[in-house]
Amino acid sequence: MILSISLGLVVALVGVILGIYVSLYNRIKRSRNQIENALSSLDALFIKRNELIPNLVAVLEQYTSYEKELLVRITELRQAASHDLRDYQQEGQTDKLLRGLMLQVENYPELKANQQFNNLQYSLNECEEQIAAGRRFLSTSITYYNNSITTFPGNLVAQTCSAGPYQWQRATEEQREKVDVKQMFAK
Repeated sequence: MILSISLGLVVALVGVILGIYVSLYNRIKRSRNQIENALSSLDALFIKRNELIPNLVAVLEQYTSYEKELLVRITELRQAASHDLRDYQQEGQTDKLLRGLMLQVENYPELKANQQFNNLQYSLNECEEQIAAGRRFLSTSITYYNNSITTFPGNLVAQTCSAGPYQWQRATEEQREKVDVKQMFAK
């Protein structure tokens, strides 16, 4: 009887220890997967920034070029109208010319390059904020994982499954430099 109770206790104790081991092992693996997920998310954000910002700059350049051409045309029209006004004043047709000029000015769209610049600035800021949030998530994930494999009893499980600490991702010197949008406009 005592032998069967002792055997039952040993089996229960082994079951509890095995359950704890499996639970800790799974937590370590989930933590490692979370780090990989954070890295993948950061890569997606870097890709987004590298594709989005040059495209926005190109759109902005085209839009500002359009507005520049439009302003040149308006200036030319005004100069021509001013010259024609002198001619018409001599012929008494000033009112007709002014009405025509006002219709021309009203037909031109409102210039909005400043809004395009604001959109670019907002997009730059949004990308950088998302990347910063992704980096914080990665750092938290690495801290959680490293804590789980270096504290008792997780460190015992980590030793049996060769789970070593994860190294924090350090930015290269190139990555530490800010994106030079001015240089993008110079291209």
